[in-house]
Amino acid sequence: MSDKLKLGIIGVGNMGSSHMRDFAKGNWPEIELTCVADTDEKKFELADGIVPGIKCFPSATELINSGLCEAVLIATPHYFHPPIAIEALKAGLHVMSEKPAGVYTKQVRELIDFAKTTDKTYAIMFNQRTNCVYRKVKEMIDSGAYGEIRRVSWIITDWYRTQSYYNSGGWRATWEGEGGGVMLNQCPHQLDLWQWLCGMPSKVKAICHEGKWHDIEVEDDVSIYVEYPNGATGTFITTTGDCPGTNRLEITLDKAKILVDDGGKITLFELEKPLSEHIYSAQGGFDRNPCTVKEVETDGKNEQHVGVMNAFAAHILHGEPLVAEGAEGINGLTISNAAFLSSWLDQTVTLPIDEDLFYEKLQEKIKNSTHKKVVVEQVQADMSNTF
Repeated sequence: MSDKLKLGIIGVGNMGSSHMRDFAKGNWPEIELTCVADTDEKKFELADGIVPGIKCFPSATELINSGLCEAVLIATPHYFHPPIAIEALKAGLHVMSEKPAGVYTKQVRELIDFAKTTDKTYAIMFNQRTNCVYRKVKEMIDSGAYGEIRRVSWIITDWYRTQSYYNSGGWRATWEGEGGGVMLNQCPHQLDLWQWLCGMPSKVKAICHEGKWHDIEVEDDVSIYVEYPNGATGTFITTTGDCPGTNRLEITLDKAKILVDDGGKITLFELEKPLSEHIYSAQGGFDRNPCTVKEVETDGKNEQHVGVMNAFAAHILHGEPLVAEGAEGINGLTISNAAFLSSWLDQTVTLPIDEDLFYEKLQEKIKNSTHKKVVVEQVQADMSNTF
C-alpha cells in the first residue's frame, strides 16, 4: 500500500459530491480519490467539474473491479448500502458506508457477519460522533461521576421539509425506494448518538404517523418511548413537519442533569446528593435537593465528515482508531426498526426484535404502496445496474 489510501466514491449525489469537494479542497491528506461511479452518466460532468479528469464508471461493479482503488465510500440510496459493501469486501476492498447502514437489520446483520470473515475494514459515516458537544456528554456519562441514567428525552424536530423536497426524487419517501422517512433519512445520526450515549433499550413503544404532514407514504412524525435494562426510561420525538423546530437533549442521572440545547450549549445541573439517596433521606416532603448549575466547556473540535474519513485512512494506513466501526450501524437501525414494528403492531416490542417479522411487514408496506416504485429488489439482483 502506498502512503495514501486510494479511494473510489460510489454515488455522486448530494453526499457523494460533497465528499468529492472535501478531497478537492485538500481536506483528506492521506487519501487519493481515484474514481467515482454513478448510474446516471449526467453526474460524470459534475464529478469532472469537482475533480478534473476523475475516472467515472456507470456501475459499482465496474469501479470495484477496476483495480484503481483500495477502498470505497458508498453514498447511494439506503437499500444499496449492504449489497455494495459486501461486493466490495469480497473484492478485497475496505468500505466506508454512509448512514444508515441499511434499511432493515436482517440485511445489515448479514453484512456485519460477512465483514467479520475478511481482514478488511468496514466503517460507517457517523460524523456526529466527532462533535465536541456529544463527545463531552459521553465522557461525562461514562466517567460514572453522576451515577446511572434515570431518564433521557430528545426532542429533535428541526428537520422541516416541504412537499417539494419529497417530490425531488422518485425514491424519496417510499417504502421501496428509501425504506422509511424521518427515521431513515434525517435521524440515523441522532438514533446512533442516543444509543452511543445512553446504551440500547430493552423495550420500545412507538407511534409513527405516516404522511401526517406531507403527501408521502412513510413516517414524518414519530414519538418513541423506551425502557432500559436498569429501569431508566427515554423518549425520542421527531418530525419533518415542525417549523421552527427544536433540538433539545436532556439526560437525568442519579446525581446530575445534562442539558444540550438548540445552540449546542451543555449545561450541567449537579446535585448535592444522589437522587436515590435524597428521596429517602430528606425530612420534609417538599425538600429540594440543592444543585450547582454550570456551563460545560468542550475542546471545540467538530471535524464531521472530514474527521471520519481521515480517521478511516489513518486506521487502514497506521492502525489508528476509527470514529465508528460498521458493526455499530445496526444499533440505531435496531431502534428505528423496533419503532416501526411497534407502531405497525400497536404494541410494545422487546429487543432483540423479530427480524423476520419486521422484514415481512416491510414487504407488505412495499406491496401495498400507492407511490412511485423503483424496483429495488430487481436492481439489487443485478449489481451491474447499481451505483
